[in-house]
Amino acid sequence: MRVGHVRERHGPAGSPWRLAVSPDATGAWLDLEIVRRRLVAADPRRAHNAILFRQPITILDDHLGRGLRIEALRELVEGFAAGGGARDVDDDAVLDEANLAFGPPVLRPASFRDFYAFEQHVRTVWERRGGDIPEAWYRLPIFYFSNTSELRGPGDRVWAPRGSSELDFELEVGAVVDTPVYNLPEERAAEAIGGYLVVNDWSARDLQRDESTVRLGPAKGKDFALTIGPWIVTPDELADRWATDALSPDLAMTASVTGADGRTVVVANGSWASARYSFAQMLARASADVHVRPGELLGSGTVGTGCLLEVKDQTLGRWLEPSDVVTLAIERIGELTTPIVARPAS
Repeated sequence: MRVGHVRERHGPAGSPWRLAVSPDATGAWLDLEIVRRRLVAADPRRAHNAILFRQPITILDDHLGRGLRIEALRELVEGFAAGGGARDVDDDAVLDEANLAFGPPVLRPASFRDFYAFEQHVRTVWERRGGDIPEAWYRLPIFYFSNTSELRGPGDRVWAPRGSSELDFELEVGAVVDTPVYNLPEERAAEAIGGYLVVNDWSARDLQRDESTVRLGPAKGKDFALTIGPWIVTPDELADRWATDALSPDLAMTASVTGADGRTVVVANGSWASARYSFAQMLARASADVHVRPGELLGSGTVGTGCLLEVKDQTLGRWLEPSDVVTLAIERIGELTTPIVARPAS
């Protein structure tokens, strides 16, 4: 199933996000609070017997904060179906995807650990610095912490930070941890991941290049925007593309840029299966001697060809500019689109 924060596309400004689920490929979404109220009205014992039904369903962050996992939401979907719920426009629990705006699927993540899992990207970065991939990269899933205060969702604008003229995107897979973990062994770590999403870890390459000479960071070269979405896809939706003993599923990852002239340039073509490290390995590393909490995010790092730093000269021929629209897509997970604008006046 797909899980996301939604509100009516043409609804009142400032309307709160609501938690919704799309159980299948029909494009219909279920407003989970309406479903919960309906099920409790049909059987009041539900509110006494299960925490899922006891309090209003608001946002995913609060759901996870109550100690419930993403998969627990399936009980609402199944209850709706068992009660004969009609998936049509006459049922107020049913929402048409075409009429919805989507927000970040996690609104207040406590942290975002961004890893460095794709060898092609790592090699390109180190070759540009005149070096080879450090030996430690082949032994350890390496990550850094990024800022979560400047979180963006689908369609939210992004601009280059002050002092930068080299704005770049980074196409990544994201994972949401949905249960508390500590010192998690690799063989159990995948069980703690509630779902996957598309991540765009924006970069200001000129700031990053300057800061990297000090060998600390990343700092302001990354610390200005993070876009996630458009929703979370639960692991069962990807199971048939996960080959036996494979670290990751074989899913296409693509990126394109549409300029002010309307011309679209496909910039990236990669595969999640090319990652050297699985999210289980990443989470095991992240949880070593550390409590990782529900709602925390992990990023895979940039897929090979998944940024202009790697392929600008062969593709777009420039860095991102105002009026560009960046579209990142991961097969089976979704498409994340961002308009680039001029930096607003302070």
